[in-house]
Amino acid sequence: MAAGKKTSAAEAERRQAADEQVRADFRAVEAELDRRWPESKIEPSLERIQALVDLLGDPQRAYPVVHLAGTNGKTSTARMIDALLTEAGLRTGRYTSPHLQSATERICLDGAPITMARYVEVYREVEPYVRLVDERAGDGPAMSKFEVLTAMAFAAFADAPVEAAILETGLGGTWDATNVADGTVSVVTPIGVDHVEYLGPELTGIAGEKAGIIKPGSIAVLAAQDTEVAAVLMERCAEVGATVARQGMEFGVLRRTQAVGGQLLKLQGLGGAYDEVFLPLHGEHQANNAALALAAAEALIGAGANRQLDADAVRSAFAGVAAPGRLERVRTAPAVLVDAAHNPHGARALASALADEFGFRRLIGVLAVLRDKDARGMLDQLEPLLDEVVVTSNSSPRARDVDDLAADAVAVFGADRVVVEPRLDDAVEQAIQMAEEVDEDDGALAGGGVLVTGSVVTAGEARTLFGKEPA
Repeated sequence: MAAGKKTSAAEAERRQAADEQVRADFRAVEAELDRRWPESKIEPSLERIQALVDLLGDPQRAYPVVHLAGTNGKTSTARMIDALLTEAGLRTGRYTSPHLQSATERICLDGAPITMARYVEVYREVEPYVRLVDERAGDGPAMSKFEVLTAMAFAAFADAPVEAAILETGLGGTWDATNVADGTVSVVTPIGVDHVEYLGPELTGIAGEKAGIIKPGSIAVLAAQDTEVAAVLMERCAEVGATVARQGMEFGVLRRTQAVGGQLLKLQGLGGAYDEVFLPLHGEHQANNAALALAAAEALIGAGANRQLDADAVRSAFAGVAAPGRLERVRTAPAVLVDAAHNPHGARALASALADEFGFRRLIGVLAVLRDKDARGMLDQLEPLLDEVVVTSNSSPRARDVDDLAADAVAVFGADRVVVEPRLDDAVEQAIQMAEEVDEDDGALAGGGVLVTGSVVTAGEARTLFGKEPA
């Protein structure tokens, strides 16, 4: 018995040492990648990523692709497409960005992030080819972090192998590294103004950049858009001979009612109507994402007027969908909600969902944003819903200075409704205390809640604070 215990203890120590080594290797890889151009910096060229995938044997051509671009909703829609294709019996790969807590979230197989060990392994497999491309660049820029990550995803999916890949653009469309893949289905989520320094301030210009993912002969699944944006997308579809499916025309949300823990939907897909679909996510925008995802999955599988997906499989897929950091409840009493909205377009959808589906008598915001984002625009959208706001910062090197953010907040909310806490953990704690304040009229807790938002980084760090695992 004693010998058995010693063996078990020794085995546990070996496993712990192995786990620590994997984590150390993962940190080393991330440090190497972080020495490259960050994802916030791009050069309009596909030459480097094309050279790399050529050296790797074009792994992005080993499977059909659903390719997503747009301003908001890409990750949630990608997760839903993944769930639908998995339920239909396909092995899937999903590539999304940015991540909330761990870079492993970006590369998923069968709906789950790859392990740290596999992440390191894939990096080491592509690293010699990355060095070759860097050397060929001469005085030009070396490969960016996002380009390397994209190649890693392509390679991991080919090695698995997957039967379908869902790829989310990182920034834009035409010049995004993912665009060396040709999507069988091209999905464009709602387009708004974001990344102005690279995409410009005009919606039509932004739409033209994102329309670049629509390839000859593909099926373009288009979310509802402003008229000028829709015209740009349709022009691209005509130019390349893409088949078009438009929200509000060929597919859409027929009915939406609130339900405990989410909403109950009736969706019009390309193959007909799907009733009694429970979606455990909040907000009209998520219902629209669900319709978009359904049409995309149908388009890839070949559903249409004469073929519908199995309705029970569709219901099962949507019922199991999770969207971490998207109006996610991470605490109760008082409720703490985390949302990754990072631009006015996203903040407007967030505010609408809060107004329609939550009944807080007192709601405290915690806001940390990045320097290059329209903080004032976000504050304008959220002001009617928030009683007070705690402005703070996150760990990103691109984080907005807290005093600058406070100045914007005071301009929108007034000084008496703004609190400044430089550290995110202190800001969340302060907001919880404010939400728990006793109502002076009846002495009861005031139905308080806390909303943590402003950035994907903010949402991810808030999830970590509350003990949530990467997903």
